[in-house]
Amino acid sequence: MASLRGIQQPELSKKLYKIIKSENHAISAYETAGRERVSIASQVSDWGEATGDDSVSDISDKIGVLMSELGEQEDVFAQNLEDYRSVLKQIRNTESSVQPSRDHKSKISDEIQKLKYKEPQSTKLVQLEQELVRAEAQNLVAEAQLTNITRQKLKEAYDLHFAATIERAEKQIMLARHGRRLLNLLDDTPVVPGDTRPAFEHTHQARQILNDAEEDLRDWQPNIEPIPSSATELGSNLMPTNVSTTGTSVAEHNDGLMPHGGEVVEGRYEGQGAIEESHHGGQTGVLGTTHDNVDQPQSQWVE
Repeated sequence: MASLRGIQQPELSKKLYKIIKSENHAISAYETAGRERVSIASQVSDWGEATGDDSVSDISDKIGVLMSELGEQEDVFAQNLEDYRSVLKQIRNTESSVQPSRDHKSKISDEIQKLKYKEPQSTKLVQLEQELVRAEAQNLVAEAQLTNITRQKLKEAYDLHFAATIERAEKQIMLARHGRRLLNLLDDTPVVPGDTRPAFEHTHQARQILNDAEEDLRDWQPNIEPIPSSATELGSNLMPTNVSTTGTSVAEHNDGLMPHGGEVVEGRYEGQGAIEESHHGGQTGVLGTTHDNVDQPQSQWVE
């Protein structure tokens, strides 16, 4: 069924449909990697305990906690990528809505050319040419709406993507540095047969390192330059607010989708409809806490 949906996509939205679907696979891979990391962390802790070495047991247990948190961060990253993917869907849906208006204009133009060749004196030519003028005007509005939403949502989507990448990287570095601090507590001085290693004396320090890691994650704040946008000047109809228009989105016209019940009147578009937007933020957890899933908007596109 997934491949069938891809075939049924309008030509204009096929490439973005493929990107969105590929991102879905990538997100699933990050989620799987996160689960595997948590599982491995547990195995490291269990192995350390089985060695019978108190020092190795304590350090491996703390390492397991940090590795488990690294796995949790993969899940947070996946949630943030889902937000980015949802924004891309808004571009795709607009592309899908514009395709019929292009097809309708092209169809009328082809009919005119055929009729001029077969019946150059036909009275139907005048009717078709008037219909073509209307179709071109409607398509002009649709194309403007498409380029507006494409630029706005492209910036918004990849702003989310890159911000999530920076968050994941900074938190991974943070956890890795604390992990290296733990390793410094383990004495690896060689012993000869019969020697007894001294008792582990850094239990408190090891615990403090975990506390420091938890505090660092809790206190983490994004420190990135905002992406400037002029999209605040874009009205709900996907047109600049200083343009005299009423309604939004792409109109319906006979064989295709264009804004619902709309028409072009003296260079202005009048109609109804709107493209909904949603914005979500990922949640960040700390050591020993769980991450609540962020509810994602249900799209009309099943993937």
